Amino acid sequence: QEQLVESGGGLVQAGGSLRLSCQASGRTFSNYPMGWFRQAPGKEREFVAAIAWTGATAYVDSVKGRFTISRDNAKNTVHLQMNSLKPEDTAVYYCARRSMHGISTHRSQYDYWGQGTQVTVSS
Repeated sequence: QEQLVESGGGLVQAGGSLRLSCQASGRTFSNYPMGWFRQAPGKEREFVAAIAWTGATAYVDSVKGRFTISRDNAKNTVHLQMNSLKPEDTAVYYCARRSMHGISTHRSQYDYWGQGTQVTVSS
């Protein structure tokens, strides 16, 4: 059974950085796309970034140039490096895995989810 566990969240001042990690279990991690989503209070869960098994990436416009997604298939981990953080980045961040090849920005296309990690950016 696939399990995803996020870590690395916390409280940071605007302009600061955080690096989120997602540890995946299972033997097929390297074969499928991984994504990061976030959910702020009172808002729907939204796509942030995704990475295919090839290393191809996609980002929501609001984080382009500030966030970088990467993966280490040997360690079954995916990371989200977040720089120049803004108060509007405050949310619970979720790691997710898709069971089909190809990047998707739609949360309904992801089958496995972590429990989330809180990121709070103070102004």
